[in-house]
Amino acid sequence: MEIAGLRLPDGHRFKAPPTNMGIFKRRTVADLGEKKKDMPEGLWLKCPSCGETLFEEALVRNLKVCTHCGHHFTLNSDDRIASICDEGSFAEMDRVLDSVDALGFKGYLDKVKAYQAKTGLMEAVVTGRASIEGVPVVLAIMDFRFLGASMGSVVGEKITRAIEVATAERKPVIIFSASGGARMHEGILSLMQMAKTSGALARHSEAKCSYISVLTHPTTGGVTASFATLGDLIIAEPKCMIGFAGPRVVKETTHADLPPGFQTAEFMKEHGLVDLIVPRKDMRSTLGKVLNYVGRQN
Repeated sequence: MEIAGLRLPDGHRFKAPPTNMGIFKRRTVADLGEKKKDMPEGLWLKCPSCGETLFEEALVRNLKVCTHCGHHFTLNSDDRIASICDEGSFAEMDRVLDSVDALGFKGYLDKVKAYQAKTGLMEAVVTGRASIEGVPVVLAIMDFRFLGASMGSVVGEKITRAIEVATAERKPVIIFSASGGARMHEGILSLMQMAKTSGALARHSEAKCSYISVLTHPTTGGVTASFATLGDLIIAEPKCMIGFAGPRVVKETTHADLPPGFQTAEFMKEHGLVDLIVPRKDMRSTLGKVLNYVGRQN
């Protein structure tokens, strides 16, 4: 018998090899072992505005501003202080103030303790004395990481105390706002902080002292309706959201189509609420120029 040039002895039959037989053993996914991550977590971020993938270390060096489109990421209080204050000049006030559950809101204190452990902050605002380009000031910087920087009794008390210190020492006060509004867990006690902070600012103004309000993303609710929009000078970061209620609520209430750019810093500047829009990289120098004009007058 002859097959393809091969002669087999009589009586032998050709037997085809198994179809699964090969020279090399086929590897399976299991043979690869435990799957390894392509890259460690926390090294890259995606810009929510332009979609560009950003190296986090480079983003931090650029003050959390996208190098491609200029989108301003949320900045925490520590980084904010480092970016605007003279080195080593910041001295925190009233750090130990802590929230109480006056209304018996279920789980409220547990939530506060969890955010304290997560952020290292006692509350959603950091206050203190500092200097900016040599001019002494009193600062209040809201930190959105802590319960959306909602304004409860402690936030209102710390801001009020900071304003009163600035009035007594005849210093300018600067408040960086970023908030989801009043803290619902404290009900009417939260809403009372709107009047308390506004009253302190009125006395600060009567003493002929300056107040600079800086609005960052997002500034909404009771914060917008009180101290955030009472500044002698109101500055905003580019494209930050500024408003009382959200766009969807406004649209459903008014039954009207909202204009383009509604509730952005640019829209507010066009309609007279905001005086200046200042990119983050220019914030310290801009504040320095203003303070060197008005701060020394105080």
